[in-house]
Amino acid sequence: MNIEEFREFCLSLPEVTEGFPFGEQTLVFKVAGKLFALTDIDAFESVNLKCEPIRAIQLREEYEEIIPGYHMNKKHWNTVATSGRIEDSFFKELVFDSYQLVVAGMPKKDQLRINSLL
Repeated sequence: MNIEEFREFCLSLPEVTEGFPFGEQTLVFKVAGKLFALTDIDAFESVNLKCEPIRAIQLREEYEEIIPGYHMNKKHWNTVATSGRIEDSFFKELVFDSYQLVVAGMPKKDQLRINSLL
């Protein structure tokens, strides 16, 4: 997956916005104002994604392309390499899981509103 495909997929999800709150190089995607994915736009070598802690450990053990989140809380974030070893469909699943994990942490009315748009 290249950065354009990644960006297009993220923006296809309900209530997603993009921005550069950490500087001109770091592209950030948020759902209803809450961060769920970020990447370096110049290199696009990896993406940081939120992950349920137990699954995060399982993914790191199973895939060498998935490591603890770079510059993030290692318990809740993974860094996923975009080298092409992980199939696009699985990569999109990881992005969507991150998105849904963030939505699940929102107030019920926001969860219902967002989930009704999926």
